[in-house]
Amino acid sequence: MEKEIVKEYTNGDLTVIWKPRKCIHAEICVKTLPEVYDPNGKPWIKAQNASIAELRSQIAKCPSGALTYRMKGEKMEEENPETECTVVENGPLLVTGTLKVTLIDGNIETKEHSTAFCRCGASSNKPYCDGTHKKIDFKG
Repeated sequence: MEKEIVKEYTNGDLTVIWKPRKCIHAEICVKTLPEVYDPNGKPWIKAQNASIAELRSQIAKCPSGALTYRMKGEKMEEENPETECTVVENGPLLVTGTLKVTLIDGNIETKEHSTAFCRCGASSNKPYCDGTHKKIDFKG
């Protein structure tokens, strides 16, 4: 099994945590805070270019959960403990909240924050979305 890649970018008080394997390239981060998220930049995340409130708000909108954060000296508290499910037009089923996912092999994964589930059937990371719906022009 491949080791998960985790990248961290800090502004001193808030650390943005990015897990690239979870990213479905919805581009919400880039569209919301282009001064922070520049896919062509090095580093591509510049957390110092936005306020803590702006970063927290944008990270909460990440549909795959690839972006999370932690505050200096404290654990991140769950802002919305309820589980919500949203159908993304022409995209994944987005479940926000804490849930347990039982995989086909019987393994159980606990997911927190946002998790994107494949609706197009073409993901190579089922049951999770990997962004393939864009490549196959999924409509739904």
